[in-house]
Amino acid sequence: MAWNEPGGSGGKDPWGQRKRDQGPPDLDQIIRNLRRRFGGLFGGGGGGGRSGTSRHMGGISFSAIAIAAVALWMVSGFYVIRQGQRGVVLQFGRNVAVTQAGLHWHIPFPVARVDKVNVQKVQTVQIGYRSSSSAGTSSKVQDESQMLTGDENIVDIELAIQYKIKDPVAYLFNVRDPTETIIQAAQSAVREVVGQDKMNFVLTDGRNVVAQDTQTMLQKILDRYGCGIHIVTVQMQDARPPQQVVAAFEDAVKAREDEKRVENEAQAYANDIIPRAEGAAARTVLEAQGYRASVIAHAQGDASRFGQVVTQYDRAPEVTRERLYLQTMQKVLGSTSKVFVDLPHGDNVIYLPLDRMVHGKGAGGATATVPPAAPAGGAVQPDSDVVNSISGALRGRGR
Repeated sequence: MAWNEPGGSGGKDPWGQRKRDQGPPDLDQIIRNLRRRFGGLFGGGGGGGRSGTSRHMGGISFSAIAIAAVALWMVSGFYVIRQGQRGVVLQFGRNVAVTQAGLHWHIPFPVARVDKVNVQKVQTVQIGYRSSSSAGTSSKVQDESQMLTGDENIVDIELAIQYKIKDPVAYLFNVRDPTETIIQAAQSAVREVVGQDKMNFVLTDGRNVVAQDTQTMLQKILDRYGCGIHIVTVQMQDARPPQQVVAAFEDAVKAREDEKRVENEAQAYANDIIPRAEGAAARTVLEAQGYRASVIAHAQGDASRFGQVVTQYDRAPEVTRERLYLQTMQKVLGSTSKVFVDLPHGDNVIYLPLDRMVHGKGAGGATATVPPAAPAGGAVQPDSDVVNSISGALRGRGR
């Protein structure tokens, strides 16, 4: 028989080797083999040749593995919340607790999980531009920056909004994309604020006012949405007119600055001259008051003296009259250089040329000299030679 005929070679190939069965594997046999092997490992009844000791060791191994797995699963439920964070515990997707900083435990996955939220970090959202921290450049977003003012002009505004998370549960569940929500709400708020003001106010003196009003309105919008976000500050990075009118606007700004400069110079001059004028006016008033007090005092003194003279006149009229006459003549003739002497027993009045007697030769041939200093009354006093000359002249007239 040929080797390849059925039964001709006894199931052997031409080289004397038995041919392998080329049919499909027996799945039932494979399953039985696996069951027997695993049953022996975990203490099952398969493999009738195994002893009771093997089955007992297999049971202990399975229990240890199960306990270790449960212990590892329980340990995986521990988590740490750092300072400044809050942990939102979700059990089957529902919020069940908010934990503070420290070590905590929750039912491990897949029953519960923890979302950690940083409530102290200040985050920034940019409106009208986007900056790249790595490249150090920024790009313009005109759809966000350009807006219409109350006087129907277009301005280009860039804002930087800083915020913190104040309610982690609302932050996680009430909005899908908090950053995009802040951007949209900020655009709505700043457009409403700018639409109520004029262009010059927005670009010059009203920058801080616009930023503050935008922050207030933005916070109200986010609170109404229930975002759990607190706006820390809104800063206006830039505010300028459109590129087409920049040159004209710069000229207007320079003119406004010149106006401010001139106004400040005028105010400085006023601050300098007004105090001086007020000081001069106060000095004049004080001088007038002093003069008035002096005149009043002199008048009161004269009135008092006149009253005293009247009293003395009533007591001794002749004496008082003579004294007043002598005082008056002394006052009148005290400053003159001419003296007239009326002799009681003569018919003529003697004229004494004191000016000549002082500056030239006297009646007795003596030379008079000017004294070194005049007395306080202002009258010129001759020296002893002049006095002797006058006495001789009087005696010669029959005194």
